Amino acid sequence: MTYTLPAEHQALRETARSVAEAKIAPFAAAVDAESRFPRDALDALTGAGLHATHIPEEYGGEGADALATAIVIEEVARACASSSLIPAVNKLGTVPVLLSGSEELKRACLPPVARGEALFSYALSEADAGSDAAGMRTRAVRDGDWWVLNGTKTWITNAGESRYYTVMAVTDPDRGARGISAFVVEKSDPGVSFGHPEKKLGIKGSPTRSVILTDTRIPAGRIIGAEGTGFKTALATLDHTRVTIAAQALGIAQGALDYAAGYVKQRRQFGRPVADFQGIQFMLADMAMKLAAARQLTYHAAALSEQAITGQRPDEDLTFASSAAKCFASDAAMSITTDAVQLLGGYGYTQDFPVERMMRDAKITQIYEGTNQIQRVVMARQLLKG
Repeated sequence: MTYTLPAEHQALRETARSVAEAKIAPFAAAVDAESRFPRDALDALTGAGLHATHIPEEYGGEGADALATAIVIEEVARACASSSLIPAVNKLGTVPVLLSGSEELKRACLPPVARGEALFSYALSEADAGSDAAGMRTRAVRDGDWWVLNGTKTWITNAGESRYYTVMAVTDPDRGARGISAFVVEKSDPGVSFGHPEKKLGIKGSPTRSVILTDTRIPAGRIIGAEGTGFKTALATLDHTRVTIAAQALGIAQGALDYAAGYVKQRRQFGRPVADFQGIQFMLADMAMKLAAARQLTYHAAALSEQAITGQRPDEDLTFASSAAKCFASDAAMSITTDAVQLLGGYGYTQDFPVERMMRDAKITQIYEGTNQIQRVVMARQLLKG
């Protein structure tokens, strides 16, 4: 199914799909089977300028808008969900700096990411502070011209591979969420270490590890925004980056639909292709319908994200739209990939075919950057406030 997009966005889609099919898809199964970081994909994306398209031109980036970034993530995820977390998490880690960081901080850490010399991760969650992020315990204490951080952040995507980490920490325990501040921590800072990689159901090529901070001393200038504004920055960031998770879900679902549709046209039973059977056709139609609706929601949210970050539209409009897009697209991806496995029958349940990997990868999109239960809470609050 085609969508009317501006010429530059359509050209970007074609470029991203070409790179993904030629240089990422061939390694996707091995990346999953070996649980290894997709360095081939990183090299390919960096070479094509697709690893962090959202970074503004003044910091050496492409200056692409939110829709363009979503399209890149979607096309990479169609081939390999693990690889799509390279551009997605680069955006997640850097948006706090773009929203609230000082000019000095932006110029220090954004150009290396734009050049492809560094990755940037986001460290918000803790073992007992996931959906209840305000319950975090990681502390940051001011010591003259330095901040000293102690704590453990869990479920951190691309941890160990990234050079930079946006870290949320409590600077005033008496103020609750208003006592949380945001910082940029570097992998090379003293006292930074990483836990063992998690053994996951899907996205196995993207390492998920704890980031452990032990008396980690960083310059005072690495605070993002004013002290006590970290939680506000974190929530604003997620409003923008939930769109990228929706885009990832779209790509996974599109990959599964494309493969299943091709398979049923080739697979013959009772003397004819199984695609001739109405029951199969109805399944495909439902899959495509859900995907089309999810794509419209996601692209709409991407447009609102761009308008919000440039000050053309209130952030409140984005909050509902991004939660709706992430929730609907990830639910659709889980349904579509499960149906794709069903359409392949016994073959779909084996690792010889990619749809079982896509089904496993799809599950995480319903969980991270806020579970879909939390998304429904966010949407309901937006509807009921005032």
